[in-house]
Amino acid sequence: MYEIPRYNRPGVRLQRLGPTHLSDAELLAIVLGRGNKKENAIDMSHRILKTHNLDKLENLDLTEVKTIVDTDVKALKITAMFELFRRTNKLHKKGFKHKITNAKDVYNQVSDELIPLKQEHFLALYLDTKNRIIKKHLVSKGTLNSSLVHPREVFNPAVKASANSIILVHNHPSGDPTPSKEDETVTKNLVNAGELLGISILDHVVVGNNEFISLREKGVL
Repeated sequence: MYEIPRYNRPGVRLQRLGPTHLSDAELLAIVLGRGNKKENAIDMSHRILKTHNLDKLENLDLTEVKTIVDTDVKALKITAMFELFRRTNKLHKKGFKHKITNAKDVYNQVSDELIPLKQEHFLALYLDTKNRIIKKHLVSKGTLNSSLVHPREVFNPAVKASANSIILVHNHPSGDPTPSKEDETVTKNLVNAGELLGISILDHVVVGNNEFISLREKGVL
């Protein structure tokens, strides 16, 4: 078996240069660990990726992966790697990051829940000092208006949860996320109430059909 010089081994290169400087084959070789008498880990990775790019490789089940590597352990590693990718992507899509940094994070957190609904649902996301969600609260159902969304219903749970700030979010079943005048009025009323209580309203995100509008970005807040 052709041995890879130590300085050129993927693991050594990763430590020296960082993962972004490695090719797909080098990264896969690290997952595989080692080769065999016929091919080293890099050669095996190149062979695998020549016939199965990453997209195709991801879609193989365990039995199929076993046919392109030499040991069950390698097949298990590859299968586990792609499952971790899927779970990580799902978490990112759902907005589970260390903190909420923008309106897109909010949309990712609630879109799957809100888009299918045939009625408006108004939610409050309560955040800690690092902008991480500590609680999600359904404030109201039905067409948004000032009488339906009372500050008490928004801020009482915030106080109980020791929230540092709040993000408001609701859906438009029509699919058009353009905020109505009533949406803007409700938002301003809650912002004013929050100022009195010392709890900031960071944003109000309106969710439509695969799109959203941030009232902060729109200049309402």
